[in-house]
Amino acid sequence: MTDGTPNILVIQVDQMTPSILPAYGNKLAKTPHIDALADSGVVFENNYCNFPLCVPSRMSMLTGRHTSAIGQWDNAIELPASVPTLAHYMRSVGYHTVLCGKMHFIGPDQVHGFNERITTDIYPANFAWTPDWVVGERFRPTGINPRAVVEAGVSARNLQVDYDDEVEHSGIQKIYDLGRFNRDDPFLLWISFTHPHSPFVTHQRYWDLYDHDEIDMPKVAPIPVDELDTMSRWLHFGHAQDRLTIEEEHVRNARHAYYGMSSYLDDKVGRIMAALHDMDLIDDTIVVFTSDHGEMLGERGMWFKQSFYENSTRVPLIISHPGHIDQGRVSEITSLMDLLPTFVDWGTSGDAPDPVSALDGHSLTGLLSGNGEGWDNAVISEYTGEGVVAPCRMIRRVNFKYIYTHGHPPLLYDIDADPLEMNNLVGDADVADIKAKLHAELMNGWNPDKIAAQCIQSQKERLFIHGTTKGAPTWAHVSRAGDDRKYVRNDSAVGTKARARYPYVEPTPFER
Repeated sequence: MTDGTPNILVIQVDQMTPSILPAYGNKLAKTPHIDALADSGVVFENNYCNFPLCVPSRMSMLTGRHTSAIGQWDNAIELPASVPTLAHYMRSVGYHTVLCGKMHFIGPDQVHGFNERITTDIYPANFAWTPDWVVGERFRPTGINPRAVVEAGVSARNLQVDYDDEVEHSGIQKIYDLGRFNRDDPFLLWISFTHPHSPFVTHQRYWDLYDHDEIDMPKVAPIPVDELDTMSRWLHFGHAQDRLTIEEEHVRNARHAYYGMSSYLDDKVGRIMAALHDMDLIDDTIVVFTSDHGEMLGERGMWFKQSFYENSTRVPLIISHPGHIDQGRVSEITSLMDLLPTFVDWGTSGDAPDPVSALDGHSLTGLLSGNGEGWDNAVISEYTGEGVVAPCRMIRRVNFKYIYTHGHPPLLYDIDADPLEMNNLVGDADVADIKAKLHAELMNGWNPDKIAAQCIQSQKERLFIHGTTKGAPTWAHVSRAGDDRKYVRNDSAVGTKARARYPYVEPTPFER
């Protein structure tokens, strides 16, 4: 800590739903190191991502702005280099900023303000994964399909382990280096893993931590396709769930592996925290644990992310700084956009510079000190990525969640009374005023017709460029020789990960 200014360490994971963690009520998961962070810090019980998909969620988080305000429509669109990010803000107040691991930047700017980026990314940095709404929801540029569930289980080695082991090693080495050679300036170190993202495979050691018969099953059974809301029905076909049959044992296997993958991650959290202790940085460093979006894990028969149901949009957020931030729980509604203004407050002792851009996020410092007075208690999340064919948006205000799918009937849930989101209240006269107010708030400054036209035009342009250039250049960040060819570059995520899995699993018939 320099002149009382704290270091900040962010440990970000990928596709983790809070319901997997003991800090959020899970009785089965073995995650002692994450539990220790929660026991010593503040657990945000109702924290959301602002777009349930990797790229837009992370860009919204880094800019503190809604995705529609910065044109982040899907998983293959670049953030303009002219848009200020959290890294720029933190550098402006004297921080040395380091990115280690996944951030999924698209385009030639692969640092977006960080002083250092010390690993490559696991996913494409070009336009390979551009959706095509003209083709429809079945257009699957990432290759997403139920194979990740049907073939869940044990592997000796896989692509995601390759990547996260590299991220862990590089992140811990950077802690050692910062502790020895960077004592003059505070640092922001962002260590970002790809676990427990699908496919659901884990090492035998982590599988064996759990009794297979004790793995809990989804609380909500699969809903027949003809009874699904429009967005969920689009995702059913967008995820190719009509191409493979998911049996009950597949569900149990996938959830078992997901537990194992979370324990694998937890060991990494433990080793990162040990490095902070080794370098006497623990008292000077605020630790933030979070995810970019959640995972449906078979609830309602749905998998992966991309929906506005709780398992998909709600994400863990734990902030720990013993001796400086009291342990507790925050029930107010927060989102990943709130991190940028919070970090700037930490870096300036509350005397933050005026933002150069209008921010949609708000500082969490008041909530961290137990003062929720004036907190707006609402969050907006958006979706325009693959698997749908029209703009979708959600608002949760206090206990009500309103979901809008452009051109189709909306949904309204009382999350406190109906946490499983089974009772759509849209036609209930008793809440008609609430529905009208939420609809008006959701539409304020957001034009779905205009956004649909922008999305389709952007898709056409990017698909044309990618087809013309054959995906060159990859724009992958190169930290070590060969990084531009490692991991997933111009291919589907599913196919690349399948080829790297050992023992190898044959492709399904419709993938051959």
